[in-house]
Amino acid sequence: MLGELLIPLYQNLFGYDLLIILAAAGNFMYLLFIIAHTKKVYNVIYTQGYQPDDFNERQVARPTRDQLKQTKAKLRKMREVSNKYYTMFVSISSIFPLLGILGTVVSLIPMVQSVDGMEQNFFFALTSTLWGIVFSVLFKVLDGTLAPRIEHNDQGISEYLEKLERELVELI
Repeated sequence: MLGELLIPLYQNLFGYDLLIILAAAGNFMYLLFIIAHTKKVYNVIYTQGYQPDDFNERQVARPTRDQLKQTKAKLRKMREVSNKYYTMFVSISSIFPLLGILGTVVSLIPMVQSVDGMEQNFFFALTSTLWGIVFSVLFKVLDGTLAPRIEHNDQGISEYLEKLERELVELI
């Protein structure tokens, strides 16, 4: 019985379902990039970056105005990249139910023309729906773990930029 259920999945794997699986693979690549970039941003803000308020404590030379401006530009660019790729990840994640429904409709349309093969088309229709739901749920769960990181880094960048701005004002 399990074999009978897996046969339509396998047969349709190289049909419309391949589009859904390729979209999932692309979205997974976005996810990996975002995770790596989020760690990079975190390291710049919280572990490697200087904190303008503690120069005297660490006895570090104050950065020049140009260095502060470069740091601000770098942080703004990092925020822009994070937000861009996170938005793409969320957008792609949201289309999986639609891809599943589209696959269902595409597979059911031939059923109108002929009663022969209705069972096979019906199974193909359900496999597209299955993949759309599976990837939608998977990426929604992953989004739930990624969103707080993005928000935390975004808040950290904002605070860091405020400190840099205060430091720039002090240099005037």
